[in-house]
Formats: sequence, C-alpha cells, structure tokens
Amino acid sequence: MAHLPSSEDGTAENSAAFDIIQHGHKDLVQAIAFNAYGDRCATGSVDGKIRVFNRHQDGVWRLCDNWKAHAGEILELQWLPPTIYPNLLASLGIEGRFRLWAEDPSAAPGRRFSARDGNGKTVSELRSGRYPYRSFSVKHDEVTRCTYVALLAADGHLTVYEGEEPETLTAGDYAKFDDFQACAKPNRGEETCFKVRFDPNPEPCYTALRAGVPTDALSLVVSGLTTVKIFRTRDTVTSSFGAATRGREFYLALEIKEHNHLVRDVAWAPGNFRGYDMIATACQDGFVRVFRIDTPFNEDDGKSWSLGDILGNTRGDENPASKSSHLRRQSQVPSGIRAEIDKSGTHGERTSTDLPGQIHHTVKVLSKLSTHHSPVWRVGFDDDGQILGSVGDEGRLTCYRQLPNGSWAKSSELGMMKARMTAPPTNLS
Repeated sequence: MAHLPSSEDGTAENSAAFDIIQHGHKDLVQAIAFNAYGDRCATGSVDGKIRVFNRHQDGVWRLCDNWKAHAGEILELQWLPPTIYPNLLASLGIEGRFRLWAEDPSAAPGRRFSARDGNGKTVSELRSGRYPYRSFSVKHDEVTRCTYVALLAADGHLTVYEGEEPETLTAGDYAKFDDFQACAKPNRGEETCFKVRFDPNPEPCYTALRAGVPTDALSLVVSGLTTVKIFRTRDTVTSSFGAATRGREFYLALEIKEHNHLVRDVAWAPGNFRGYDMIATACQDGFVRVFRIDTPFNEDDGKSWSLGDILGNTRGDENPASKSSHLRRQSQVPSGIRAEIDKSGTHGERTSTDLPGQIHHTVKVLSKLSTHHSPVWRVGFDDDGQILGSVGDEGRLTCYRQLPNGSWAKSSELGMMKARMTAPPTNLS
C-alpha cells in the first residue's frame, strides 16, 4: 500500500492507496497470488485462464501474459520463491491436475508463459489416480534446494512429493515423500472443503527445537470438513537387506476440535520468533478463529538457550544417557514391514502413537472473531505474521492485529461499493 498524501481530496487518497486492475477475465476470478516482492500478480478465473500482471517502475500494472491453463475452474495459485530461476507459478484446476509453469525471460511480452496457440507451456503435471486434488501447497528449502509439494485429494488423502532442482522439475523428477490419509473420507453428497498449507517459516520456532523437533522438520496444517490437523515429520530408521536407512515421515502432532461447521480456509502465520506458532481458520459459521500452538519442554532438562543446547539433538551433541538410548534404538532397527505397520497402515490415517521422535503439542484459542456475521471464505496472514485478513460472504475484507495480551482485534475494514457515474453535461445549443 502506498503512502497516503496529506490531501483533502478523497479521490486522490484512494488512487494513491489502491490500484484497480482491469483483469480482463471473462468470468469470475477465483484465485489470486502475489510473488514475494509484491510486483507480480497472477489471477485465475473460472474459465480456466491465468493472467500475469507486472508492476512497472511508474507504478502501473500491465499485462505480461495470459493463457489457457486448465479445462475448468482454477482453484489455487502460488508463486515459488524468487530465488528459483526462472520464475515458476503453480496452479490447481477443478479437474484435479496440479501444474507448474515456467517463465521464459527471453520471450516477448505475451509469450513468457504461453505458446503461440495461447496454451501454456507446462513444466510438469501431477494428477491423482483416484480422487481429484482439491488443494496444494509448495515449500522450497533454500539450504538443501529441495522443493516439496503437498497435494490433498477430495477423499482426504494427502500426498507429499519431493524434488530437487525445481528449475528443471518434470513429472519424472518427483519422488514420493509420504502418502497417507490426512482426513476422514466424506460421505456421498456431503458438502466438502479441503485445504493444506505448509509452515512458511524456514525452520521450527526455538521452543519447538528445544522440545526436540528437528531443524529440518516439515510442518503441515490440513483442514477437511470440520477437522483441522497439524502434521510434522520425525526422523526414522528402517532396515532394508540388513542396512539401516534413515528417512522422515509425517506424524499427527495435534488435532484442533473447535469447529462444528465446515472449515473453508486455514493459514499458518509467518514469524515464529514469538516462540510459538499460530493457526487461523475461516469457518462456515461466520467465525475467524486464531489458535496458539505450543511445544512444552522440561525447564529442568539441563539445557540453556544457547544455540548448541537447542540444536544438540540434531547436531549429535547429546548427553551420554540419551546417546546410549539412541544407540539401543539403532541396534533394534525395525524392518521395512515393521515400519509400515508403525505408520498405522501404509495409506491409513496417522494417529499419535508415541513413537520415537513424536513431540507433544498443545493448542490454545487466542481469539474467536465474528465481525463478518456471514460465512467466512478466506483467511491469511501478511509476510510478517503481524496482520490477519479475512473475507466473508458479504464481500468485505477485514484486517486484525494482535494485542499485547495475545488476542486479536479488528483494526480496519475494506469494502467495495458500486458508485453511480454522473453523466457529463451536454451542450444543446
């Protein structure tokens, strides 16, 4: 948002504060995504087309490219980090196909993402063999240069893929990281809504690290129907032909049971420097709920807040007692069959089974906001996790800020109004 000038002219203030973009879609815009710098905007319409706009130095948004991306409605869009070259845009259509689009910087404007026939140049595509995908989330690790793609299907099944070198990522470069039932399968004819989001923070918060969460742990929040679950990865060791193999798998860290109606959207707050995580949900009952996620640790564990103590488990700086127990666990490495049984079924629903590496999590309701008085459809945090925004059925954008006591309160509201244009006077003489 631009700086507001000190002018009494309301029109000048509005024009300086907001940019109205004529998106040019011939149907309803269902998805929108900005890149990390805020100077590129992608819109997805019900007609299956994607349009990309660039903000130039003069402050004007101009169309960069548009193409036919999916056969039907576009559900979600997400830009990959700008550290990946060339720029990549991910999309998901109503037909359940996840597609990745790469920009050709050497191409002329209007052909950066698309071909001459108006269709996009797909880098990769993933589809489900049974139920269509309904939500996705992409996370890129800047240290390992690995990209993770989480895809949630219409039956509540979650599949996570891992790929190296995202710049040249194709369908054959994806390796299945994990695959399990994240939510209960809905009944036939039941209204459904599924969302999955990665933890946007580069690593877990410092209290979670002290509690034992690995520094490279992946975290997911999944919403399906009326349930919201948080999954995190733990380190595993399996035996294959007598050789120990290290790996990671997701486990159910926490289930939030505060919703009696359909959960429409879920968001994970960036900025976990607070020492805890925050999750926000948008519910059909008209409430925006904000939850605090903690990982309790023993204050008498003999550790300080030094980097060596917090990261001791991941760097191997363990005390003799924990090291001996770790060696005993290594000497009793489970077989591949045993490991699959410990997952509560290869593709079954993950439950908390107190396996090694599973960390205890707690949840607390920070706020239950009812400013919309209508079903809430979207919820999201800003890049710093300081502002929370939600959109309701009435079409208003409501923003909230966190108070010193930890709760959230409404700070501003933005609504679109239709104004009748006055016809200019005509000279009849």
